Amino acid sequence: MEASDSYKIQAEHHKLQILMPSNRQEIKNLILHVEQIKEKEFSHEFEVNPQVFAIIAEMIKNRQCEFLKPFNIRLKAFNVREIFEVQGTLRTRVRLPCSRCLKDFDSPLAFDFEFSFTKEIPGLMDVFAEEEIELKVEEIGMFYFAGEEINLEQGIQEQVVMAFPLQPLCDENCRGLCAKCGSDLNQGDCGCKREPGANKFAVLKNLKLDIK
Repeated sequence: MEASDSYKIQAEHHKLQILMPSNRQEIKNLILHVEQIKEKEFSHEFEVNPQVFAIIAEMIKNRQCEFLKPFNIRLKAFNVREIFEVQGTLRTRVRLPCSRCLKDFDSPLAFDFEFSFTKEIPGLMDVFAEEEIELKVEEIGMFYFAGEEINLEQGIQEQVVMAFPLQPLCDENCRGLCAKCGSDLNQGDCGCKREPGANKFAVLKNLKLDIK
């Protein structure tokens, strides 16, 4: 094995060590105890490794994205008539492939979130099974929980995925790749001859309207 190969393996191993959750505290931060917020507002700020979230970890594994910083989360939680409200912000930095030129670029990712949690719904508790209640609650934009703990993992994970742009762009004026030779047009014209694009309104050119 060459020295360069050994260095690459060590680097990848080190990278994995950084991405893997260092301890259980990160997971604990995603769990709120009802007693903490039943009587008064609870505020908390913490950082969590993106790899804690199963879907996001899979996206990283598939090289759909790479997070350059842990998630910085600030939240407050409070009780309103047994509806537990959680409001907060998430900040991080992510590396994404440009949808035009395919090159990776770094971008901040930040958003506000708001969740509502409930454990009892009058009129449903005696009619539906717990799994059915959970589905009913999701239909009205709430999360159902049982016991004395509220897990924020699902809600935050969904918000992170939804915050990704549908078509990531390294720049609004990115010229993309040449359809013929694949050259990056941001680096200059490749010399390929391009046919003028078809005018979608050309079909209307000879249209005659009979206006009376």
